[in-house]
Amino acid sequence: MVEAEAGKEAIRRALRSLRRRHLVEEGAHRPAIEALARPFAAQAVEWKEKAEKHELELQQCYKAQSRLSEQLVTEIEEGKASKALLKEKETLITTMQTELEQTREENTQLKQSLEEKTSALDLIIQEHQAVKAELEQALTKQKVAEDENRNLIDRWMLEKMKDAERLNEANAMYEEMVLKLKSAGVGGIQHNALQEADGIIRRSEAGYMDIMETPIPSTCRITIRAHDGGCGSIIFQHNTDKLISGGQDQTVKIWSAHTGALTSTLQGCLGSVNDLAVTNDNKFVIAACSSNKLFVWEVNGGRPRHTLTGHTKNVSSVDASWVKSCVLASSSNDHTIKIWDLQSGFCKSTIMSGSNANSLAFIDGDTLCSGHRDGHLRLWDIRSAKCTSQTFAHLDVSSVSVSRNRNFILTSGKDNVHNLFDPRTMEVCGKFKAMGNRVVSSWGRPCISPDENSIAAGANDGSVYIWSRLKKDGVPTILQGHSSSVVSSAWCGLGPLATADKHHIYIWT
Repeated sequence: MVEAEAGKEAIRRALRSLRRRHLVEEGAHRPAIEALARPFAAQAVEWKEKAEKHELELQQCYKAQSRLSEQLVTEIEEGKASKALLKEKETLITTMQTELEQTREENTQLKQSLEEKTSALDLIIQEHQAVKAELEQALTKQKVAEDENRNLIDRWMLEKMKDAERLNEANAMYEEMVLKLKSAGVGGIQHNALQEADGIIRRSEAGYMDIMETPIPSTCRITIRAHDGGCGSIIFQHNTDKLISGGQDQTVKIWSAHTGALTSTLQGCLGSVNDLAVTNDNKFVIAACSSNKLFVWEVNGGRPRHTLTGHTKNVSSVDASWVKSCVLASSSNDHTIKIWDLQSGFCKSTIMSGSNANSLAFIDGDTLCSGHRDGHLRLWDIRSAKCTSQTFAHLDVSSVSVSRNRNFILTSGKDNVHNLFDPRTMEVCGKFKAMGNRVVSSWGRPCISPDENSIAAGANDGSVYIWSRLKKDGVPTILQGHSSSVVSSAWCGLGPLATADKHHIYIWT
């Protein structure tokens, strides 16, 4: 405000000075004006021109004075703006100085933190070196254990070779007895010789059951139309003639294999039935379904017991433990195998597999075998959920089943071959195939006879092929009668063979 007042005062002084100058000039020119007023015609024009010229110069002076005044006001305003900007810059500098002090303090704190972390890192490096030394010691111990394990395996293989030699001796004795009995023609003695020769080694093993020789069926005795839309799986109850079937009509039915009569229908299943299982005490039936669930019923009364949920995709297979009546295993297309507790209805453990398991079966109370799409047969310890052994079986394993005395694992694959494995060595001890026998996609379920001497498998053309494990020629017995692909087969412990296609179940004797 003081500067503005000073500027205005300066303008007023300049205006007064110009007025005084104008008055002085006016007084100086007065004689001339008076002289012009005199009657001198010759000088009048000249003086008039000079007067006009001076008047024009005076106007220009006024204009210049006005421009100077405007410039002075503009410069004063610019000075005010510059002063305000200067104050802002000073404020900004003060703020930046404060921030700089804060940044310096933070930098100091970060330096201290860095030093602490560097010390911690040095400590971790020392600990890592100590752990590395312990790891090297553990690796050394592991190498020693592997060497010991290798020696044990060598000794075990030697014992297996001795067992194989004993088995070969038994087979040779069997063939010799068969030849003698053929020449003698005594049927009863031949059966006794068969039991004596073929069972010398396996009869002494744990879990062996003395089972009568199973006859090869040749005639379809009963035909059952079981399910609308098709039958998915069949299974016999243990040591009875009760046949259980499940199909696409979302039902599970129980039949008499002796009469073909329907004895019970289990309702409540959601989705098509892919596989069936029955507990070792015949109290519960379990169905694996396309709805990602398993359904459990009580056989007596048909009351639903549990709905087992946990799989995220189609449940492809299920089996119940041969030893523990409350333990189940199931496989799904979600790359998992789940172990279930039937008492609580909850999943006890989950086994992750890199390849989907198409089929599975229990070998004993804690060991499970599974056939996978990558072609491998795997053994699992359900207590540790670890794979204990694996071997390549087929291009794609479609089915796995275990013989009644747990001496053989039967696998089938999309290469149209059926293999028998020894679960103790995971070696192939039998291979069965025929020109017309084509496996039915991923759903073909072959089976082993109760006496473990025959293998039955359905084919894509509706035929049922039965091979003898004891015959060396590999020529199968072929049963005709089905009108479509045979998807499942089951051999009753009491003798009859059941096979199922899309429309019917056949009982063979």
